[in-house]
Amino acid sequence: MSFLRSPRAVPYLLLMPAIVVILAVIAVPLAVSLWSSFTPYQLTRPVTLFTFVGLRNYSRLLENTDFWWAFGRTILFITVTLNLELVLGLGLALLVNQITMGQRALRTIMMFPMMFSPILVGFQFKYILNDAVGLLNNALFDLGLITQPIPWLVEGTLANLSIMAAEIWMSTSVFAILLLSGLLALPKEPIEAAKVDGCNAVQTFRHITLPFLMPFIFIAMTIRSLDVARAYDMVRIMTNGGPAGRTELLWTLMARVGYQNSQMGMANAMGYVSILLSLVFTLYFYRKLVAARRYMGGVE
Repeated sequence: MSFLRSPRAVPYLLLMPAIVVILAVIAVPLAVSLWSSFTPYQLTRPVTLFTFVGLRNYSRLLENTDFWWAFGRTILFITVTLNLELVLGLGLALLVNQITMGQRALRTIMMFPMMFSPILVGFQFKYILNDAVGLLNNALFDLGLITQPIPWLVEGTLANLSIMAAEIWMSTSVFAILLLSGLLALPKEPIEAAKVDGCNAVQTFRHITLPFLMPFIFIAMTIRSLDVARAYDMVRIMTNGGPAGRTELLWTLMARVGYQNSQMGMANAMGYVSILLSLVFTLYFYRKLVAARRYMGGVE
Protein backbone atom coordinates (compact mmCIF):
# COMPACT_ATOMS: atom_id res chain seq x y z
CA MET A 1 0.00 0.00 0.00
CA SER A 2 2.89 2.37 0.70
CA PHE A 3 4.06 1.94 -2.91
CA LEU A 4 0.63 2.99 -4.24
CA ARG A 5 0.87 6.20 -2.22
CA SER A 6 4.37 7.06 -3.40
CA PRO A 7 5.15 9.22 -6.48
CA ARG A 8 6.72 6.19 -8.16
CA ALA A 9 3.27 4.63 -8.49
CA VAL A 10 1.84 7.52 -10.52
CA PRO A 11 3.03 6.25 -13.97
CA TYR A 12 1.67 2.77 -13.25
CA LEU A 13 -1.69 4.14 -12.10
CA LEU A 14 -1.96 6.34 -15.18
CA LEU A 15 -1.14 3.41 -17.45
CA MET A 16 -3.53 1.04 -15.71
CA PRO A 17 -6.63 1.90 -17.86
CA ALA A 18 -4.62 1.35 -21.05
CA ILE A 19 -3.22 -1.93 -19.72
CA VAL A 20 -6.71 -3.14 -18.83
CA VAL A 21 -8.03 -2.26 -22.30
CA ILE A 22 -5.08 -3.99 -24.00
CA LEU A 23 -5.60 -7.12 -21.92
CA ALA A 24 -9.34 -7.13 -22.67
CA VAL A 25 -9.05 -6.41 -26.40
CA ILE A 26 -5.82 -8.23 -27.34
CA ALA A 27 -4.43 -10.57 -24.69
CA VAL A 28 -7.66 -12.34 -23.73
CA PRO A 29 -8.82 -13.02 -27.34
CA LEU A 30 -5.33 -14.25 -28.21
CA ALA A 31 -5.33 -16.64 -25.26
CA VAL A 32 -8.82 -17.93 -26.13
CA SER A 33 -7.93 -18.40 -29.81
CA LEU A 34 -4.70 -20.21 -28.88
CA TRP A 35 -6.62 -22.54 -26.58
CA SER A 36 -9.31 -23.16 -29.17
CA SER A 37 -6.66 -24.24 -31.70
CA PHE A 38 -6.12 -27.26 -29.43
CA THR A 39 -9.83 -28.07 -29.33
CA PRO A 40 -12.46 -29.22 -31.87
CA TYR A 41 -14.32 -25.93 -31.26
CA GLN A 42 -17.30 -25.34 -33.54
CA LEU A 43 -19.41 -22.20 -33.53
CA THR A 44 -22.59 -24.28 -33.64
CA ARG A 45 -21.47 -26.34 -30.62
CA PRO A 46 -19.94 -24.00 -27.99
CA VAL A 47 -19.41 -26.86 -25.54
CA THR A 48 -16.63 -28.20 -27.80
CA LEU A 49 -14.44 -25.29 -26.65
CA PHE A 50 -13.75 -27.25 -23.46
CA THR A 51 -12.62 -30.48 -25.19
CA PHE A 52 -8.83 -30.67 -25.41
CA VAL A 53 -7.51 -32.65 -28.39
CA GLY A 54 -3.85 -31.60 -28.32
CA LEU A 55 -2.15 -31.13 -31.67
CA ARG A 56 -4.86 -32.87 -33.69
CA ASN A 57 -5.84 -29.72 -35.62
CA TYR A 58 -2.22 -29.00 -36.50
CA SER A 59 -1.58 -32.58 -37.60
CA ARG A 60 -4.65 -32.47 -39.82
CA LEU A 61 -3.28 -29.35 -41.49
CA LEU A 62 -0.36 -31.42 -42.72
CA GLU A 63 -2.81 -33.57 -44.69
CA ASN A 64 -5.05 -30.70 -45.84
CA THR A 65 -4.35 -30.00 -49.52
CA ASP A 66 -6.51 -26.82 -49.50
CA PHE A 67 -4.35 -25.42 -46.71
CA TRP A 68 -1.08 -26.14 -48.50
CA TRP A 69 -2.35 -24.66 -51.77
CA ALA A 70 -3.42 -21.52 -49.89
CA PHE A 71 -0.07 -21.49 -48.06
CA GLY A 72 1.88 -21.68 -51.34
CA ARG A 73 -0.26 -18.98 -52.95
CA THR A 74 0.31 -16.75 -49.93
CA ILE A 75 4.09 -17.17 -50.17
CA LEU A 76 3.96 -16.43 -53.91
CA PHE A 77 1.65 -13.46 -53.33
CA ILE A 78 3.98 -11.97 -50.70
CA THR A 79 7.11 -12.55 -52.79
CA VAL A 80 5.77 -11.09 -56.04
CA THR A 81 3.99 -8.09 -54.56
CA LEU A 82 6.81 -7.09 -52.22
CA ASN A 83 9.47 -7.21 -54.93
CA LEU A 84 7.40 -5.35 -57.51
CA GLU A 85 6.35 -2.74 -54.96
CA LEU A 86 10.02 -2.27 -54.06
CA VAL A 87 11.14 -1.82 -57.68
CA LEU A 88 8.28 0.52 -58.60
CA GLY A 89 8.51 2.44 -55.33
CA LEU A 90 12.26 2.93 -55.77
CA GLY A 91 11.73 4.16 -59.31
CA LEU A 92 9.08 6.65 -58.17
CA ALA A 93 11.26 7.87 -55.32
CA LEU A 94 14.24 8.42 -57.63
CA LEU A 95 12.09 10.31 -60.16
CA VAL A 96 10.43 12.55 -57.57
CA ASN A 97 13.79 13.23 -55.94
CA GLN A 98 15.04 14.70 -59.24
CA ILE A 99 12.18 17.20 -59.40
CA THR A 100 12.87 20.64 -58.00
CA MET A 101 9.47 22.30 -58.48
CA GLY A 102 6.22 20.87 -57.10
CA GLN A 103 7.88 18.06 -55.16
CA ARG A 104 5.63 18.55 -52.13
CA ALA A 105 2.52 18.32 -54.30
CA LEU A 106 3.83 15.13 -55.93
CA ARG A 107 4.58 13.59 -52.53
CA THR A 108 1.00 14.30 -51.49
CA ILE A 109 -0.40 12.80 -54.71
CA MET A 110 1.77 9.68 -54.24
CA MET A 111 0.11 9.06 -50.89
CA PHE A 112 -3.43 8.93 -52.33
CA PRO A 113 -3.53 5.18 -53.18
CA MET A 114 -2.44 4.15 -49.66
CA MET A 115 -5.23 6.29 -48.19
CA PHE A 116 -7.94 4.12 -49.78
CA SER A 117 -9.21 1.15 -47.80
CA PRO A 118 -8.55 -2.32 -49.29
CA ILE A 119 -12.30 -2.84 -49.59
CA LEU A 120 -12.70 0.26 -51.74
CA VAL A 121 -9.71 -0.68 -53.89
CA GLY A 122 -11.17 -4.17 -54.29
CA PHE A 123 -14.47 -2.76 -55.54
CA GLN A 124 -12.66 -0.38 -57.91
CA PHE A 125 -10.60 -3.13 -59.52
CA LYS A 126 -13.55 -5.52 -59.57
CA TYR A 127 -15.45 -2.98 -61.64
CA ILE A 128 -12.47 -2.16 -63.88
CA LEU A 129 -11.68 -5.85 -64.56
CA ASN A 130 -15.21 -7.18 -64.88
CA ASP A 131 -15.34 -9.32 -68.04
CA ALA A 132 -18.77 -8.02 -69.13
CA VAL A 133 -18.96 -4.34 -68.14
CA GLY A 134 -15.39 -3.65 -67.00
CA LEU A 135 -13.62 -0.52 -68.16
CA LEU A 136 -10.48 -2.42 -69.25
CA ASN A 137 -12.25 -4.90 -71.52
CA ASN A 138 -14.42 -2.15 -73.03
CA ALA A 139 -11.31 -0.06 -73.76
CA LEU A 140 -9.59 -3.04 -75.39
CA PHE A 141 -12.73 -3.70 -77.50
CA ASP A 142 -12.85 -0.07 -78.64
CA LEU A 143 -9.18 -0.18 -79.60
CA GLY A 144 -9.77 -3.37 -81.58
CA LEU A 145 -7.20 -5.32 -79.56
CA ILE A 146 -9.56 -8.13 -78.51
CA THR A 147 -12.64 -9.79 -80.00
CA GLN A 148 -13.72 -11.67 -76.87
CA PRO A 149 -13.80 -10.45 -73.28
CA ILE A 150 -10.81 -11.43 -71.14
CA PRO A 151 -11.94 -13.23 -67.94
CA TRP A 152 -9.68 -11.25 -65.60
CA LEU A 153 -11.44 -12.38 -62.42
CA VAL A 154 -12.72 -15.76 -63.62
CA GLU A 155 -9.63 -17.58 -64.91
CA GLY A 156 -7.36 -18.73 -62.08
CA THR A 157 -4.00 -17.31 -63.20
CA LEU A 158 -5.47 -14.02 -64.41
CA ALA A 159 -7.45 -13.65 -61.19
CA ASN A 160 -4.30 -14.03 -59.07
CA LEU A 161 -2.45 -11.52 -61.25
CA SER A 162 -5.39 -9.11 -60.99
CA ILE A 163 -5.36 -9.26 -57.18
CA MET A 164 -1.58 -8.72 -57.17
CA ALA A 165 -2.02 -5.71 -59.48
CA ALA A 166 -4.58 -4.17 -57.13
CA GLU A 167 -2.34 -4.75 -54.11
CA ILE A 168 0.69 -3.28 -55.91
CA TRP A 169 -1.29 -0.21 -57.05
CA MET A 170 -2.47 0.47 -53.50
CA SER A 171 0.80 -0.10 -51.62
CA THR A 172 3.64 0.95 -53.92
CA SER A 173 3.36 4.44 -52.46
CA VAL A 174 4.43 3.06 -49.05
CA PHE A 175 7.79 2.09 -50.51
CA ALA A 176 8.00 5.32 -52.50
CA ILE A 177 7.43 7.55 -49.46
CA LEU A 178 9.86 5.66 -47.21
CA LEU A 179 12.58 5.49 -49.88
CA LEU A 180 12.09 9.15 -50.78
CA SER A 181 12.66 10.04 -47.14
CA GLY A 182 15.91 8.08 -47.33
CA LEU A 183 16.96 9.93 -50.48
CA LEU A 184 16.23 13.28 -48.85
CA ALA A 185 18.40 12.26 -45.87
CA LEU A 186 21.26 11.10 -48.11
CA PRO A 187 24.33 13.34 -47.56
CA LYS A 188 25.47 15.18 -50.68
CA GLU A 189 29.21 14.96 -50.02
CA PRO A 190 29.72 11.27 -51.00
CA ILE A 191 27.80 11.79 -54.26
CA GLU A 192 29.78 14.90 -55.13
CA ALA A 193 33.03 13.08 -54.32
CA ALA A 194 31.98 10.19 -56.58
CA LYS A 195 31.31 12.60 -59.45
CA VAL A 196 34.70 14.19 -58.95
CA ASP A 197 36.31 10.73 -59.10
CA GLY A 198 34.61 10.10 -62.45
CA CYS A 199 31.80 7.73 -61.39
CA ASN A 200 28.79 7.66 -63.68
CA ALA A 201 25.16 7.67 -62.49
CA VAL A 202 24.88 3.85 -62.37
CA GLN A 203 28.07 3.46 -60.33
CA THR A 204 27.03 6.22 -57.93
CA PHE A 205 23.65 4.60 -57.41
CA ARG A 206 25.08 1.12 -56.93
CA HIS A 207 27.90 1.96 -54.53
CA ILE A 208 26.56 5.00 -52.63
CA THR A 209 22.81 5.56 -52.97
CA LEU A 210 21.62 1.95 -52.78
CA PRO A 211 23.72 0.95 -49.71
CA PHE A 212 22.47 4.06 -47.91
CA LEU A 213 18.85 3.15 -48.78
CA MET A 214 19.09 -0.49 -47.67
CA PRO A 215 17.93 0.18 -44.07
CA PHE A 216 14.92 2.07 -45.42
CA ILE A 217 14.21 -0.76 -47.87
CA PHE A 218 14.22 -3.42 -45.16
CA ILE A 219 12.05 -1.29 -42.86
CA ALA A 220 9.51 -0.99 -45.68
CA MET A 221 9.79 -4.70 -46.44
CA THR A 222 9.13 -5.58 -42.79
CA ILE A 223 6.06 -3.35 -42.58
CA ARG A 224 4.62 -4.53 -45.87
CA SER A 225 5.35 -8.25 -45.29
CA LEU A 226 3.23 -8.16 -42.13
CA ASP A 227 0.46 -6.37 -43.99
CA VAL A 228 0.49 -8.51 -47.14
CA ALA A 229 0.59 -11.76 -45.14
CA ARG A 230 -2.81 -10.80 -43.69
CA ALA A 231 -4.39 -10.03 -47.07
CA TYR A 232 -8.12 -10.66 -46.87
CA ASP A 233 -10.34 -7.71 -47.80
CA MET A 234 -9.21 -7.32 -51.39
CA VAL A 235 -9.39 -11.04 -52.19
CA ARG A 236 -12.80 -11.29 -50.51
CA ILE A 237 -14.21 -8.45 -52.61
CA MET A 238 -12.60 -9.21 -55.97
CA THR A 239 -12.91 -13.02 -56.21
CA ASN A 240 -14.07 -14.37 -52.83
CA GLY A 241 -11.35 -17.00 -53.21
CA GLY A 242 -12.67 -18.22 -56.55
CA PRO A 243 -12.70 -19.57 -59.13
CA ALA A 244 -12.85 -22.93 -57.34
CA GLY A 245 -10.57 -21.69 -54.57
CA ARG A 246 -7.70 -20.81 -56.94
CA THR A 247 -7.20 -17.33 -55.44
CA GLU A 248 -7.71 -18.37 -51.84
CA LEU A 249 -5.00 -17.18 -49.45
CA LEU A 250 -4.44 -18.24 -45.84
CA TRP A 251 -6.68 -15.60 -44.32
CA THR A 252 -9.58 -16.12 -46.74
CA LEU A 253 -9.30 -19.87 -46.16
CA MET A 254 -9.40 -19.26 -42.41
CA ALA A 255 -12.54 -17.15 -42.77
CA ARG A 256 -14.26 -19.85 -44.84
CA VAL A 257 -13.30 -22.67 -42.46
CA GLY A 258 -14.07 -20.68 -39.32
CA TYR A 259 -17.26 -18.80 -40.21
CA GLN A 260 -18.81 -20.70 -43.11
CA ASN A 261 -17.91 -24.21 -41.96
CA SER A 262 -18.04 -23.24 -38.24
CA GLN A 263 -14.73 -25.08 -37.57
CA MET A 264 -13.22 -22.32 -35.46
CA GLY A 265 -10.65 -24.58 -33.79
CA MET A 266 -9.18 -25.58 -37.15
CA ALA A 267 -9.31 -21.96 -38.39
CA ASN A 268 -7.40 -20.73 -35.35
CA ALA A 269 -4.75 -23.42 -35.92
CA MET A 270 -4.36 -22.02 -39.46
CA GLY A 271 -4.14 -18.55 -37.97
CA TYR A 272 -1.21 -19.43 -35.74
CA VAL A 273 0.60 -21.06 -38.65
CA SER A 274 0.06 -17.79 -40.54
CA ILE A 275 1.47 -15.86 -37.57
CA LEU A 276 4.58 -18.05 -37.67
CA LEU A 277 4.90 -17.27 -41.39
CA SER A 278 4.72 -13.54 -40.62
CA LEU A 279 7.34 -13.90 -37.89
CA VAL A 280 9.70 -15.69 -40.28
CA PHE A 281 9.49 -12.83 -42.80
CA THR A 282 9.85 -10.24 -40.04
CA LEU A 283 12.92 -11.95 -38.57
CA TYR A 284 14.51 -12.29 -42.02
CA PHE A 285 14.05 -8.61 -42.88
CA TYR A 286 15.13 -7.53 -39.39
CA ARG A 287 18.42 -9.41 -39.77
CA LYS A 288 18.91 -7.82 -43.17
CA LEU A 289 18.19 -4.43 -41.62
CA VAL A 290 20.79 -4.98 -38.90
CA ALA A 291 23.35 -6.09 -41.50
CA ALA A 292 22.63 -3.02 -43.64
CA ARG A 293 23.00 -0.68 -40.66
CA ARG A 294 26.25 -2.36 -39.69
CA TYR A 295 27.53 -1.97 -43.24
CA MET A 296 26.72 1.76 -43.14
CA GLY A 297 28.34 2.12 -39.73
CA GLY A 298 25.07 2.58 -37.85
CA VAL A 299 24.09 1.40 -34.40
CA GLU A 300 22.40 -2.00 -34.18
